[in-house]
Amino acid sequence: MLPKEVTSVSFESFREKSAGKRVILLYPWANFRNIFLGYFLNDVKEGLLYHRIPENMDNLNEWVSGLLQEIQHVISDFGGQLADVMDSGSPATLGEALGKDLANIQSDRVVLFLDELDRVPQDADFKAFITALVDNMPDNAQLAVNSRLLTYDPWMNWVYSDQAVVLGTAHRRNNLMFTKEEEPRPQLEVYAFGRGHAITNGREIKNWDGALPRNLFFYFIDNPLVTRDQIFEVFWPKLSVKDATNVFHVTKRKITERISMNVDDDDNYELTTYSAGFYMPSDKVVRHYDVFDFEEAIERALISDDAHEQEVLFSHAIDIYKAPFLHTVNLPWVEARRAQLQEMYAEALIGMARLQANQDNWEEALGFYVRALKEAPQREDIHRDVMKVYLSLGRPDDAKEQYKALTDHLKKTVGVSPSNESKELFESID
Repeated sequence: MLPKEVTSVSFESFREKSAGKRVILLYPWANFRNIFLGYFLNDVKEGLLYHRIPENMDNLNEWVSGLLQEIQHVISDFGGQLADVMDSGSPATLGEALGKDLANIQSDRVVLFLDELDRVPQDADFKAFITALVDNMPDNAQLAVNSRLLTYDPWMNWVYSDQAVVLGTAHRRNNLMFTKEEEPRPQLEVYAFGRGHAITNGREIKNWDGALPRNLFFYFIDNPLVTRDQIFEVFWPKLSVKDATNVFHVTKRKITERISMNVDDDDNYELTTYSAGFYMPSDKVVRHYDVFDFEEAIERALISDDAHEQEVLFSHAIDIYKAPFLHTVNLPWVEARRAQLQEMYAEALIGMARLQANQDNWEEALGFYVRALKEAPQREDIHRDVMKVYLSLGRPDDAKEQYKALTDHLKKTVGVSPSNESKELFESID
């Protein structure tokens, strides 16, 4: 698969989008940093300075010192100004010195690529350093950043002033914390595949003040149009309406507090608004939800009649599905939703397998089919497809073993034998 189909940014488009920008941001949680790094290598060559932040960086001076040493391995005489202030300079002084040192590099274009930047404390010292660095870089220099987490400040200032470009958002419904609006709103990112994470303006909500606010938050996110009765039935079916109402409003207020705490003003940002009997998304925040992106990709793939487009969309959906939906939560609504999304994930794997099989890419097809069976072992048609792939690979014994696995699974789970279609396929094997 070509990188430009995955990222929707070809090399030519990458060059066009990044030209003249002081800052290049790879969108948080994007998984294609190696593609973009390859673009930089292709485009900048000798002027690329790459530094991957080590784990457990406790303070600014520690990682800036490591950055300086790594660049000096490539350019031995680099960093005279930074070295002079390394031990005594303020964060802003360090950033200013590094920016001026970049001006001494003899190259038409210089890119400082900071990878895994989320390993650095995103505190006031960090912001002062980055701001001074960008403000003092020469015109031929750019700062490229890859991070799983980017705070709202200072990046948003450069986005608004068109000094920064954000790459890696092509498949998202909006650019989230980097959306340019006349009246900026808090950007809420929700990732529910896995344990579950919620991020407001680049800051993760870690303290929910109990499990109930967190669970209700994810319920609201996953159910954007819901009545009060539906909420009460899910969370407080045994309470009176009066008692449930009291608990609901207290819990809902806690959610508002958790979102608002990560926004640098004194306003309250409610997750939902009530209208015509329904709780629906509030227009005070901009939402992104990985589950909806996952579903959208699969839905688009299933209605597409273009095999190439299907492959791109199925691949995108598979990449989003990091782990089962909220796998640490064992509430009935979560378990039902988890099963539904697991089935959709299996469909994406099956779709990719069939696309590969249609191109006679048998090994690739087999890999996707085997993954699909782990998610949906009851799918007899997929067991047959695996058998057919084994036969196409000249592995009849493996095809017979697959039939045996199907037989054992059906007997153990539902007490039946394979269908006539499966039996006929098995009997046709020499």
